[in-house]
Amino acid sequence: MKTILIVDDEDNIREVIRSYLQKEGYRTIDVETGGEALQCVRSQPVDFVILDLMLPDMEGEQVCQAIRQIDSVPILMLTAKVSQNNRIRGLSVGADDYVLKPFDPREVVARVRTILRRSDDDVLLADRLTFNHGELMIDSMKQQVFRSGELVNLTPNEYKILLLLAKYPQRCFQRDELIERVLGHDFEGDVRTIDQHVKNLRHKIESDPKKPVYLVTVYGFGYRFAGETV
Repeated sequence: MKTILIVDDEDNIREVIRSYLQKEGYRTIDVETGGEALQCVRSQPVDFVILDLMLPDMEGEQVCQAIRQIDSVPILMLTAKVSQNNRIRGLSVGADDYVLKPFDPREVVARVRTILRRSDDDVLLADRLTFNHGELMIDSMKQQVFRSGELVNLTPNEYKILLLLAKYPQRCFQRDELIERVLGHDFEGDVRTIDQHVKNLRHKIESDPKKPVYLVTVYGFGYRFAGETV
């Protein structure tokens, strides 16, 4: 049974989300503050986090960043901020998706189900892929990525984008195709979402993100993986 952490300071919102998730067979934990959320993630296994951006003790973006330092658990943000820049900012600090308030709780459940399903599908034909004389290594058994021997903390969507591109080196993927294969058919956001994920990935796996050797932009088209398997 998957455990989902609900972080929101509004009792009615936590109650509604909790009720719908439990009907779908999920175990839930709910807290009111960012501090409680971080303590929970540190102290017990959590499979998914639903995180409100407006919390009484700290901003949701701060909580998201702090979680990303210790865990790659999927994070769905709840936000009343409607500007595209605010939503892109949420994705840039490690969120996997967002839902705008007010929302239909059935949509939240559907997003949770979809993101968890995508996270469970991350597999390679080989147990490990190594590139550029061991500089970059993808371990599909552990679903971990290492750069120069150091573990790289990726979000589930970042991992899946890297995995997909690395499975088909030199193949060019359009942004729309990456959205469909990574974020799902029901994704309704902007194609800039993929650009933000790739930007985050480059900062984590490239020696010089401005001159990438792995995640290469195909101008006017999309992206391809250029690393050499060794």
